[in-house]
Amino acid sequence: MLTVNRTRPAGPAGRITRVETLMLGTSWRDFGYVRVHTDEGLTGIGEITHPYRVSEVCALTEALARRHLIGADPFDIEELWLRVYQGDFLRGGDMGGVALSGLDQAMYDLMGKALGVPAYRLTGGACRDDVRVYANGWYTGEREPETFAAKAKETVAKGYTALKFDPFGPGLHELERAELRRSVDLVAAVREAIGPDIDLFIEGHARFAMPTAARLVRELEPFDIGWFEEPMPWTHIERYAELRQRATFPISGGEHFHNRYEYKQLFATNAVDIIQPDLSMAGGFTEVRKLAAIADTHGMLVAPHNSNSPLCTTVSVHAALGIPNFKILETFDGLLEPFVFDALKGTLPMEDGRIGLPTAPGLGVELVDEVFEEHPPSHRFWNMFADGWEKRNRT
Repeated sequence: MLTVNRTRPAGPAGRITRVETLMLGTSWRDFGYVRVHTDEGLTGIGEITHPYRVSEVCALTEALARRHLIGADPFDIEELWLRVYQGDFLRGGDMGGVALSGLDQAMYDLMGKALGVPAYRLTGGACRDDVRVYANGWYTGEREPETFAAKAKETVAKGYTALKFDPFGPGLHELERAELRRSVDLVAAVREAIGPDIDLFIEGHARFAMPTAARLVRELEPFDIGWFEEPMPWTHIERYAELRQRATFPISGGEHFHNRYEYKQLFATNAVDIIQPDLSMAGGFTEVRKLAAIADTHGMLVAPHNSNSPLCTTVSVHAALGIPNFKILETFDGLLEPFVFDALKGTLPMEDGRIGLPTAPGLGVELVDEVFEEHPPSHRFWNMFADGWEKRNRT
């Protein structure tokens, strides 16, 4: 199974002949992409953005493709997934998860184009007419209640019906009293600014020890939040269930896990109410569908993580349409420069906080090489545990 089978007749997409990667620099982060070619003249794309290791993931993706995909039929998706995952023996992890996810996306893009149908038709079809999204990344600027409140109002005015943000600055393990009050004041200001009808989610970025997380569960209760995301490091996963019992709102998490095997302890301990797999980190369409099904057996909802580019937003919409226990999708699209959308021709637009049914074959997106050439990667870094990280000014 772990070698390319050329004896079976190829499907309508043909066989894979070449795989290339591209990087796009923005003021926030570098985005990574893979493009897969077949001998039928088709190309399929996927997103391989890593928060800090984009060039390394690009190199890994090309190496994995040379070793395991050249000559393969894109329709043999389960075999290809296993071949890429296990074929290098030392499997899994963040870089391998991102590379595998993007390659998986590209296979569905190729299959959809070969059949003339949108990718969601191959990933469960549609059990809803559109996908609700929430805004993240909107709170760049000074970490003051009036600043965050004004930006929250601006974001809601763009049509979003749900927002998420991290009010905790560079906090780690514990918060000093003044910082705790400041963080809670930020949440209070945003809730007052957006009113009671907008969903508000609070991000913890896996920062806090159990005593601080438990204190924050009490402090956040008055603000009717939709979830508290990753309040503790995943090295403390066995304490998540205890925190859930203390909370009057859902606890969410899971973006740090890259396949069903890494998710195993989360499910075994009932660590969260809502899982947050990333379509560009957790194994692509093939694996996220399985994670959603396992979550359903535990009474958990699915709210995909997506701190990536508009391509991953589009991919995530295709996936979310066919997930019965889907809740809402994250997007940073409102944070990005216009040229990003020029580089990714055909990404799905948002209207009134929702994204509608795709109609184009495959993912419906093409990479515009000329725009990539105009905006090369910067290879910079911003530290989420430094003062002022929320401004997203890279060094």
